Amino acid sequence: QVQMVESGGGLVQAGDSLRLSCVVSGRPLSDFAMDWFRQAPGKEREFVAAISRSGGVRSHADSVRGRFTISRDNAKNTVYLQMNSLKPEDTAVYYCAADRKSPSYSTYIYGMDYWGKGTLVTVSS
Repeated sequence: QVQMVESGGGLVQAGDSLRLSCVVSGRPLSDFAMDWFRQAPGKEREFVAAISRSGGVRSHADSVRGRFTISRDNAKNTVYLQMNSLKPEDTAVYYCAADRKSPSYSTYIYGMDYWGKGTLVTVSS
């Protein structure tokens, strides 16, 4: 059974940085393309970033491009989201998701196979 646990969230001020981690267990991380999504209060869950199995291909949402970076360490079964220059509008619960079907990666929320429970990021102004 695949389990995914996010960590690294917290309360920060605008302009600060955070690094989120997602540890995957039950199957090798290299089996999956990986994504980060987020859900702000009262809003739908949205795509943030994706990375292919080898880490060679990445995609970031327009709203975070240039500030956030997704990466992975398959030896540690861990995916990261480095978040710099945080803004109040980045406040959300951040979820990692595993995709075992896509040949490279997907940004489609309903295409994910496994989800973590999320970690809350709050950015104050």
